[in-house]
Amino acid sequence: MGAKLTVSDADHVVIVGGGFGGIAAAKQLSYYRIPYTLIDIKHAFHHNMGALRASVQKGFAEKTFIGYDATFKSNFKQGKVSDIDLEEQDVIMDNGEVIHFSHLILATGSTGPFPGKLIEPFSRETAIQMYEDLVKEIQKAETIVVVGGGLAGVELAAEIRTDYPDKEVTLIHSTYVLGDSEVLPSVRRGVKEILINKGAHLLLGQKVNNLAGLIVNKAQKDMRVLTNKGQEITTDMVICCTGIRINSSAYASALKDKLNEHDAIIVDEHLNVKGTKIIFAIGDCANVNEHKSAYTAEFQAIACVKNIVHSLRHEPMESYKPGAPYMLVTMGRNDGVGQMCGCNVGRLIVTYVKSKDLLVKTSWKKMGQRMPH
Repeated sequence: MGAKLTVSDADHVVIVGGGFGGIAAAKQLSYYRIPYTLIDIKHAFHHNMGALRASVQKGFAEKTFIGYDATFKSNFKQGKVSDIDLEEQDVIMDNGEVIHFSHLILATGSTGPFPGKLIEPFSRETAIQMYEDLVKEIQKAETIVVVGGGLAGVELAAEIRTDYPDKEVTLIHSTYVLGDSEVLPSVRRGVKEILINKGAHLLLGQKVNNLAGLIVNKAQKDMRVLTNKGQEITTDMVICCTGIRINSSAYASALKDKLNEHDAIIVDEHLNVKGTKIIFAIGDCANVNEHKSAYTAEFQAIACVKNIVHSLRHEPMESYKPGAPYMLVTMGRNDGVGQMCGCNVGRLIVTYVKSKDLLVKTSWKKMGQRMPH
């Protein structure tokens, strides 16, 4: 049963973005019985924590896409938001449809290259097939270069070396810091040690000069990868894990004076967009001084919906208090490193909590659906 709350016909929350933050907000609004519409460009929620394993392990991709319709029914709308009319309180879709809101939650997340991200209006079946095709390409390649040593790059390199220890994997990264620069130095060292122990070759402090001219995600013999330090690597395959950026297309025009230099939305302590009382931003697209993760996006979603409830009850809003970085870095299904509450947690905990199944069951449970076996 939802919590008691008196809502009027005019009350309608629109959520733009159906990632971890967006679906958590939708579930909370359902609980309070507040009318809402969840909009996403995709037909299915992408549990992208599992994207890199889905690139390597046959059959895993099916577990990482969960259809929105079955969970949110008529509250879900598939499509792209092209603009927001702040004065009229309307969200404008690419196809010209206009959706009115009393409150708006922006949870547009971030975008980047496949396979780490998949932000396209593909059907669930097409999206799954794209990962299955990549698995086949990786199987064909004897040598693979992974470009980018952020979280996506290090996890992908570890997944490949775990499943295919005979394949030669070279990771090229522009700095000497692997993984996430916000986490403990001991966690970053742990990431490096695991990759070395798994037999990956590391080229750190170097950039790929000719990435634009290389074919990515396809096995092709004798590709030449050139770095800015004059190194040349001949490889069968190149996978790009760089260039993650905030997905700002929905709000870039309407909120242009409320963005930071990275196009993140500047919010106040209530997660309200600066200078507004009815527009909120959460997750990757919000300029909150907190580590960006699925975990924090969900916490922000809960806080944001609480403040919408306070707004509807004409009560003061609560301040959101960012937490300490919580990060579990999966390094194949049998290894990992991370931190909780400011402390390093080792392989056993990370493997038990996350690495084995990458929390896919949790997302199916949250969506109220049964995971395929």
